[in-house]
Amino acid sequence: MKPGFEAVIGLEVHVQLLTCSKMFCGCANVFGAPPNTLTCPVCLGLPGALPVLNGAAVRMAIQLGLALGAEIREESRFYRKQYFYPDLPKGYQITQGPVALVEGGHLEIPSDSAVRGREGPIPIRIERAHLEEDAGKSHHDRSDAHSLVDLNRAGVPLLEVVGAPDLRSPQEASDYLKALHRLVTFLGICDGNMEEGSFRCDANVSVRPAGTMTLGSRVEVKNLNSFRHVRQALDHEIGRHIQILESGGAILQETRGWDAEKAQTWSQRTKEAAMDYRFFPEPDLPLLTLAPGDRAEALAAMPELPWDRQRRLAAQHGLTDYEAGMLLQNPAFADFFEALALGCGNGKQAANWLLGEVSRALNERGTTLSGLGLGVPALAELIRLVEVGTLNLSTAKEVVFPALLAGTESPARFVEEQGLAQVSDLGAIERLVREVFAVHPEPLAQWKAGNPKLRGFLVGQVMKAGQGRMNPQRVNEVIDAIAAE
Repeated sequence: MKPGFEAVIGLEVHVQLLTCSKMFCGCANVFGAPPNTLTCPVCLGLPGALPVLNGAAVRMAIQLGLALGAEIREESRFYRKQYFYPDLPKGYQITQGPVALVEGGHLEIPSDSAVRGREGPIPIRIERAHLEEDAGKSHHDRSDAHSLVDLNRAGVPLLEVVGAPDLRSPQEASDYLKALHRLVTFLGICDGNMEEGSFRCDANVSVRPAGTMTLGSRVEVKNLNSFRHVRQALDHEIGRHIQILESGGAILQETRGWDAEKAQTWSQRTKEAAMDYRFFPEPDLPLLTLAPGDRAEALAAMPELPWDRQRRLAAQHGLTDYEAGMLLQNPAFADFFEALALGCGNGKQAANWLLGEVSRALNERGTTLSGLGLGVPALAELIRLVEVGTLNLSTAKEVVFPALLAGTESPARFVEEQGLAQVSDLGAIERLVREVFAVHPEPLAQWKAGNPKLRGFLVGQVMKAGQGRMNPQRVNEVIDAIAAE
């Protein structure tokens, strides 16, 4: 952020809910079906078709509200939001009105000390989270000659989480989005797939002179579908605002898109005011009134919240907050860790392997844990082999772990068949150490003279001579003993 200016950012996040059917009809809520095959008179907006509210979507919204510490409104109403676009077949969107099912709440994120001048967690207020239906999807060809419309997504349940303008940097916006993404995936109400559009956001941003309270003209950047794009789009837009203001210009209140290839925003249309949507109550849906047990039922069905799970993992397994947080990158990863820690009996080593070799393999192959094909029992057995000294860590990582990824199911059998077991026999190690000392008299003399770096060289030569099978602890003990003769 350029000195003398302050950014004011608020995110509107669209969370596609993991219901079996759409918001107001019985069409399946799935991704990837052939275009326009998951439609019916209700989601197509045909005359006479009447909507029926999906109760599962209401329960999911209540769960998110409880997790955010929000007020769950006993009564709320649906409205029609009028606008015309090819992928909106009814010519309006059914959404909740001035009073939403979920009102208020907050989400904690790390403070961006570079702009706030202080570290630590800060609460980001939630204005509301309201239920609504999604629109269809337009597909534009590269020649811009024509566009195609797929209405499979029309009517899919959405929960729009409207954040207050409490964010002050692109980094905070990204952290807020990650925190909300983690929450909805751990609650099990959204799959969080940003590439498929299950979790996407619009960013509202303005810039003002530092120290002032008056808000600048707001620009909305639409449909950002990755954490990186959120940071990049906001960085660009903040810079654009500052450049205009410094040159004496005025910011036009408008809606802009993000061009990831050009790394810049582009103007789509001037920003609509609320009156332009001509809101009025949805005549075909009654007032949404919660039953007395709805809140208690949603609370009883809630899983462990991610921040509670992070604290538990850190305390239970002696992990740092950072390690525990990294293990909660998604529910499957966290579940794998807990099963692995139980299987090998050492949570710290389970975390080291998951955050080290396993994460490296996931990144290199661009896949998920299920796609990696790595079983908990096999990896737990490998960790135990290292723990009891049957296998040294280097061989475990460089030889046995790749074999597990290739389909080996029993590390112990593989180690036996390949003759990889660690050598701890002092006699065998002593012979190798004396051979290395004889071949490398100068490094030996320099080490004895006080150069500590040469010790690592000598240990490495012994390990190399032993084909990586020597017990490193025993090697160091024997080197000290022989050097002292």
